[in-house]
Amino acid sequence: PVLLRLAEQLLAHYRRGVRPVRDWRTTTTVALDVMVYAILSVDEKNQVVTTYIWYRQHWTDEFLRWDPAHFDNVTQISLPAESVWVPDILINEFVDVGRSPEIPYVYVQHHGEVRNLKPIQVMTACSLDIYSFPFDVQNCSLTFTSWLHNIHDINLSLWRPPELVKADKSVFMNQGEWELLHVLSRIQEFSVKGSDNYAEIKFYIVIRRRPLFYAVSLLLPSIFLMLLDIVGFYLPPNSGERVSFKITLLLGYSVFLIIVTDTLPATAIGTPLIGVYFVVCMALLVLSLMETTLIVRLVHQQDLQPHVPTWVRRWLLERAAALLCVRHRSELRPGRARSGSAGKGGALASVSSAQHTVPPPPAFAPAARPSPHSSEEASERETPAEAGGSAWARALLREVAAVRELLQRREELHAAAHEWLQVGYVLDVLLFRAYLVAMAAYSATLGALWAAWRCA
Repeated sequence: PVLLRLAEQLLAHYRRGVRPVRDWRTTTTVALDVMVYAILSVDEKNQVVTTYIWYRQHWTDEFLRWDPAHFDNVTQISLPAESVWVPDILINEFVDVGRSPEIPYVYVQHHGEVRNLKPIQVMTACSLDIYSFPFDVQNCSLTFTSWLHNIHDINLSLWRPPELVKADKSVFMNQGEWELLHVLSRIQEFSVKGSDNYAEIKFYIVIRRRPLFYAVSLLLPSIFLMLLDIVGFYLPPNSGERVSFKITLLLGYSVFLIIVTDTLPATAIGTPLIGVYFVVCMALLVLSLMETTLIVRLVHQQDLQPHVPTWVRRWLLERAAALLCVRHRSELRPGRARSGSAGKGGALASVSSAQHTVPPPPAFAPAARPSPHSSEEASERETPAEAGGSAWARALLREVAAVRELLQRREELHAAAHEWLQVGYVLDVLLFRAYLVAMAAYSATLGALWAAWRCA
């Protein structure tokens, strides 16, 4: 009965449509407070953040006062929110009506202080910077202001000191993707095109993404594929398996990019740095495949290929080999004269051995000693035999010369192929180390950028 009598007395002549002051020149001060409960979702594509907050406000209503001694020492009462005056304070960043629970009551103290406590699901627009994804830190603001009343009618203040608001994480659910760093607050005035001044309070909710999931599912597979590409350089340059190995890696990385496309945040104004990282890794794989194709082409110089040009031998087999410490320069510089003389010597040795091992023809077989009476018949018989033997020797020498020429040609082709193999080997080492330097510089740059953004 006491609460009913008190409510009837307070609301009997109350007019909720008028600001509750006895002197219209009196400013109604509304104190606000925000406590972040959870970060529900962050939509990078639409630039929308859904936050669940505990919102508190209180103000003084000069027409809702009573003496507790007359009402059994009752110092506060709950009244329907639609029966009392409530300030028209909105959030400027609202983009949609949130599914907030309806709280139908407000608390009223005996000295006229009205407290309105309610949870709100806030869907607000926020300028999200995803360039440093997944190590990004977002700063989204909630701007509370009176939509109609200027600063002379309604002024705003903080319920708690800014230091307490900043460090308060007591109700935040810390199990999701986002981590709450702090909540900053600022009170300021603004005017629109020279109109009246309005008061506003900005709460800056600073959140940071937990990168462990994305590092495991995005960065580590890419790093492993790039390490496999580096290991592929240790296959022999004259092996055809290196090309197929590189092509398999390139196809695998393409499939990996197709899978992670839906995971990466997408906006119309920018691309995350990790997307650039993936594109550059794909470009490095393509360059690695092109380098492998070039080396395989060099080391498979076969028929009718000239010797390595002099300038290529000087720059690659001498200077580049010495600079890269591949091996001693004398081992990478087979001389043509030495190989040619060796080929000629081998051919001559073959010819001499062939001449010593050829059996004598039947015409020169040892015969019986002629008698003095048959010298004329013997001379007549030896003349056609000697002629046949010389013809057989000339044919044999022609065959030996042909074999010698074939051996010389084979030695020249072998020497040219060996020189091109050495050029391909040195060039492969040179390009491989340049590839390592490029990847190390690129990885160091990305790591420094992500570390700087994370610390900032």
